[in-house]
Amino acid sequence: MRIAAFLWPALIAVSACAPLAPLPGEGIRKVPSPNFDARRANMVILHHTSDSTVDEALATLTDPERKVSTHYLIGRDGEIVQLVEENDRAWHAGKSWWGGNADINSASIGIELDNDGDEPFPDAQIHALLGLLADIRQRHGIPRANVVGHADVAPGRKVDPSAWFPWRRLAEHGFGLWCDEPWPPAPEGFDLPLALTALGYSPLTPEASQRAFLLHYAVGNEMLPVDAQRALAFCLLNQRAVNGSTTGMPAPANGDSPENGSAISPASPAIAPSTPGFAP
Repeated sequence: MRIAAFLWPALIAVSACAPLAPLPGEGIRKVPSPNFDARRANMVILHHTSDSTVDEALATLTDPERKVSTHYLIGRDGEIVQLVEENDRAWHAGKSWWGGNADINSASIGIELDNDGDEPFPDAQIHALLGLLADIRQRHGIPRANVVGHADVAPGRKVDPSAWFPWRRLAEHGFGLWCDEPWPPAPEGFDLPLALTALGYSPLTPEASQRAFLLHYAVGNEMLPVDAQRALAFCLLNQRAVNGSTTGMPAPANGDSPENGSAISPASPAIAPSTPGFAP
């Protein structure tokens, strides 16, 4: 491209006045403050291993070539194995998204349950999980609504934990949300995709997010009518508004009080029926 001769002086003047981009770290004055601490997790992500034994799972989770790990692994017999410190970033969630956060590994504690994905979760395993969750929440103050599954944060890519997982039992102890039928109808004009995004699901994969929602809250019933799905989502949003940020637990039930000295916190509000209005 030819530039007219009369423009050259102006271009030279502009280039002479243009400031040079600072090198990284230059021009930054550092004044250390004593007011900080370690980053803390604000979510718990539950997985199943898809393996047949704890040893198989440990082989995968400790293999440098596989580049996958977790904070805790719980065996079918209730044995708890810690692999990564809670304040360190385990590689368990992979490419994921929840509530606008695209780096779930940095915000969460990962718990793997030894399960092949096609079997019930033993009582001993769930009992141990409840005790571990109580300990984790005592340390980190994680809101009850922030206990979710790998499928929730990676819809379309992951399907764990499976439909066998007892989400309702966890919710009875203050971990995660749950709504029992019958669900009051959602108000007219209630937008299901928008509601799922408000719950935390990715809006970038709406169909996969809807399947993950049904896996978690409808025991995988993908034939649930749309009106029923809307009612369920409306109930869950109201649940979160009522006690989604509560960090206490209701009193233990069904023999689930941990035996390893892990204290279950005092009672929190019970899972309440939905309240009127759309609660984001």
